[in-house]
Amino acid sequence: MRDQAEAFRSECEGLRALLAGTDALDYSRRTQFKSWSFDDVLRHLHFWNIAADTSLDDEAGFEALRDELMARARDGDMRAAEAHMVGALSGAALLGAWSERAGRMAERFADADPKCRLKWVGPSMSARSSITARLMETWAHGQELYDELGVERINSDAVLRNVTVLGVNTFGWTFVNRKLDVPPAMPRLRLTAPSGELWEWGDGQGAGSECIEGTAEAFCQVVTQVRNVADTDLRVTGATAERWMGFAQCFAGPPNDPPAPGTRFRRNV
Repeated sequence: MRDQAEAFRSECEGLRALLAGTDALDYSRRTQFKSWSFDDVLRHLHFWNIAADTSLDDEAGFEALRDELMARARDGDMRAAEAHMVGALSGAALLGAWSERAGRMAERFADADPKCRLKWVGPSMSARSSITARLMETWAHGQELYDELGVERINSDAVLRNVTVLGVNTFGWTFVNRKLDVPPAMPRLRLTAPSGELWEWGDGQGAGSECIEGTAEAFCQVVTQVRNVADTDLRVTGATAERWMGFAQCFAGPPNDPPAPGTRFRRNV
């Protein structure tokens, strides 16, 4: 599990450097993601990192955090509830607290038993799945910050490989979550990693009637719903492939629809 923990740490460090290196950053600035502010994004990541870190060795503590959050969010304002739970931190102070906790969390997960079952909001998950989920969410929510600042993201094979595997592993769940029949076979994937390495999944591992080809970054953007598939370089062939990429969702929770075409993009600044 050390690989997943290191990928999480490196992704958090990259995001911290992006924000810390931006002069006079207005953390109340709104992003293209549901008009969340920079503070909203960091508070969300920080609270759920605290929750995941607590679940590693304090089941009762995690349950208390979860129950208090849900009680405070009964009026539907989850952002306000998360803000209360992290002490209403904002701006540079919030960035520092999030970064410091993420670094300690990465060290703790690196030394944990990867098969250990941890409590969560929904079903329990393994420690390996927990830190991979935190990596995925950091990468996904980080995208709206890179987009808003107009910065081209430099991805690593290690980070995208983990997000890609999560996308592959949630193929069936994406359909089940929408109460749809799961197709008998996942389309073949042929994805190019940032290094240029070719990653392949699926029967036959080649082009065919059901195939998705393109960059690993684009695939990760689609399964995390930070881009509509129409705004990526993915080449999608076959009815099942088109359905999957039309509503792919590798994160937990009720069914979410991807952003409309043209609504999530890197700004020119």
